[in-house]
Amino acid sequence: MKLLDEILEYNEKFVEGREYEEFEAGKFPDKKLLILSCMDTRLVELLPKSMNLANGDAKILKNPGAVVSNPYDSIMRGILVGVYALKCEEMFLVGHKDCGMSSVNTSDLVKKMQERGISQEKFDAIKEAGVDVHQFLAGFDNVEQSVKHSVETVKNHPLMPTDVPIHGLVIDPKTGKLETVVNGYEE
Repeated sequence: MKLLDEILEYNEKFVEGREYEEFEAGKFPDKKLLILSCMDTRLVELLPKSMNLANGDAKILKNPGAVVSNPYDSIMRGILVGVYALKCEEMFLVGHKDCGMSSVNTSDLVKKMQERGISQEKFDAIKEAGVDVHQFLAGFDNVEQSVKHSVETVKNHPLMPTDVPIHGLVIDPKTGKLETVVNGYEE
């Protein structure tokens, strides 16, 4: 059975059994909290549980490394929408130890893309559009520094209100232990 078929078969039973009822929540987060975390599979359930969050408590955005690399990208747009339209009054930016983005090799990624059929013409077109593919795909060397940089990027955004505390944390993906890198109340 293909994965899509497996998921749709399960979903039909999920809906028929009204299993969704335990997850009912409102549109706005109960704790008025917005979180940006890494998309790492180890954090899917661990991060909310380690922060004592239930379904509906927070808006959670995810991307590789929990990085805000461009103040005008879709992650920053999500943060601003969370603050202005979805009533988020506080933000946690959560990186994690042993992050894949700390060891990403952009040359290897480009090679894998080429092996899967991405032509040199496409790379040339991206370069002509002003995008350096290696910079676009780049990771980081130090998760704490990356968290600090992303907090500063959000905090200094011209559309970000100054009354929103922006905290920077690092989570251990094995134990769930959180370490404070930036205390947004002290900034």
